[in-house]
Amino acid sequence: MSLLAVTRLEWRRLLVRPLAWVLAALTLGWLGWNFTLLLGSFLAGQIQRAALPDGPGFTDLVAVPLLGQLAQLAFLVVPLLSMSVIAGERRNGTLPLLFAAGVPASRIVLGKYLAVLGWLLLWLALTLTMPLVLAHATHLDWGKLTSATVGLVLMLAALAAIGVACSSFASHPAIAAAGALIATLALWEVNLGAQMAGMNGGAINWLAMSTHLQPLLRGLVSSADIVWFVLLIVLALALATRRLGADRERG
Repeated sequence: MSLLAVTRLEWRRLLVRPLAWVLAALTLGWLGWNFTLLLGSFLAGQIQRAALPDGPGFTDLVAVPLLGQLAQLAFLVVPLLSMSVIAGERRNGTLPLLFAAGVPASRIVLGKYLAVLGWLLLWLALTLTMPLVLAHATHLDWGKLTSATVGLVLMLAALAAIGVACSSFASHPAIAAAGALIATLALWEVNLGAQMAGMNGGAINWLAMSTHLQPLLRGLVSSADIVWFVLLIVLALALATRRLGADRERG
């Protein structure tokens, strides 16, 4: 079975699961409502901002905050979406069938990861259509919006990798979801104590996901931030592959 076949199979499973549709409907509805509120607040203060030569615009007050709300929802959505990709196979007893078909552990992990990532990117694209439909009626800062979008893509890719890794280690989908939620929240707030103590540098701040995402949301693109996300994705997928390979050797 090829990588494309594994990805297609997992994608079809996502499409037939009610949970994926419920998550999409609830989150997009919530984001649409918040987009309306942000747009109303932007229009209400438009006259006051007209007097400011370099005041915040539509991108700063509507588009980027909307993406920030999607980032917050992702901490709950991604663990729920990815919890069954491998733990569900193990629980249902279908994982040995993939091993018997001669599918390498790396191909199983990567195929399932790409399916989850595809769903998340579609979720992000549908959210982006909300501010983009008003591009003709307002002045979008395309550079800042592109930077924020890149940041969200990297964050979703990292969260998906962590979710797949937790699912590969768990014996039950619920345990995988809880583990992924705890891991991502810990990774996001690992430097909270250091910031409260007034320390804005050091290794512990470098480890925090927020340190690397927030500059991208502000329009500051750094190769160091991109490399951090890539390293996290590779590490999580490598751990998942190693765990699945061990399961295959044990039979």
